[in-house]
Amino acid sequence: MNSQDYIAREDKYGAHNYHPLPVVLNRGKGIYVWDVEDKKYFDFLSAYSAVNQGHCHPKIVGAMTEQAQKLTLTSRAFYNDVLGEYEEYVTKYFGYDKVLPMNSGAEADETALKLARKWGYAKKGIPENEAKIVVCEDNFHGRTITIISMSTDPDSYKGFGPYTPGFVVVPYNNLEALEKELSDPNVAAFLVEPIQGEAGVYVPEDGYLKAAYDICKKNNVLFIADEVQTGIARTGKLLAVNHENVRPDVLILGKAISGGVFPVSAVLADDDIMLVIKPGEHGSTFGGNPIAAKVAIAALEVVKDEKLAENAEKLGKIFRDELSSIDSDMIELVRGKGLLNAVIIKPKGDKTAWDVCIALKNNGLIAKPTHGHIIRFAPPLVITETELYEALEIIKKTFREFE
Repeated sequence: MNSQDYIAREDKYGAHNYHPLPVVLNRGKGIYVWDVEDKKYFDFLSAYSAVNQGHCHPKIVGAMTEQAQKLTLTSRAFYNDVLGEYEEYVTKYFGYDKVLPMNSGAEADETALKLARKWGYAKKGIPENEAKIVVCEDNFHGRTITIISMSTDPDSYKGFGPYTPGFVVVPYNNLEALEKELSDPNVAAFLVEPIQGEAGVYVPEDGYLKAAYDICKKNNVLFIADEVQTGIARTGKLLAVNHENVRPDVLILGKAISGGVFPVSAVLADDDIMLVIKPGEHGSTFGGNPIAAKVAIAALEVVKDEKLAENAEKLGKIFRDELSSIDSDMIELVRGKGLLNAVIIKPKGDKTAWDVCIALKNNGLIAKPTHGHIIRFAPPLVITETELYEALEIIKKTFREFE
């Protein structure tokens, strides 16, 4: 079978809820992937920042395979000998009292929303069923009914109503609007992405997160950071909120917490918040399973041992400087932090960001457009400076082809 055969099979038997780039991958190592014709590519998406530690990192894969031969799943009906080890490791790693383990980023967001509402009733004294959660325009927290109920993107929410009530939307990066809404005594939490990834790597102004956190504290509102995409060293710090020395009341993690090897997500909070959830009120059959626990420990050890945050910080500056130096009518703006970056594309004739991504693929680098006119560039954080410059040459060559 060739690439077209694989694509045709997916098209015939799979739901049409994605529009993938036409490349069929069958193996990966480090920062590279290969297609079924054995063509090699730089991976500049990293599975939406899940593969920060590189494809098939031997330490993470080793932890998974070793545990998979011993015990895979007990459910939470019973204790196992691995979950407590992971819970201790991850809470100390990020500096929280408790963790609630889940599988996907969307599940972790849903968990945080339930936690915030329950805290609002149990601790803040909000009347039952009147809790509000403030969110931002252009947010992306997942695809569940409740999460799309807070979305402002018609592609996410249109045709899926009726929607879950209880959300108030404010403009991102707008403290005045935020302060106005948080003064409502029925607001339990403010949920925010430190950088809006799916919106096109929209980086707020310096000081926004710290000021937003302070407004939350003034109004007894929980500050919830969705770091599913921005966390685990992607932006040049362990967490994106660390750039402004903010400690969220509730921290949501996913994607790279497993290095892209296994579905793992986590919600972290201190006892005063986490312990409002009682037995039977929330859970997941697979959440915190032994494989996930061992994988997450190994993945987080790699981040620390290989100094991935420091590498992202250093190489991110080089990457943005080099992209900004490209002389192309199609490049309207370069923005980002660490190795989470984006180029805003100005269409040239009938050529769009999609066409640029196809050309990049043909030249040996894969990336993906978002919102039609933005290309996100997020290579695995194990990339070296030499490899980064090689990838930049491909990007520069590709833009020259459109001149």
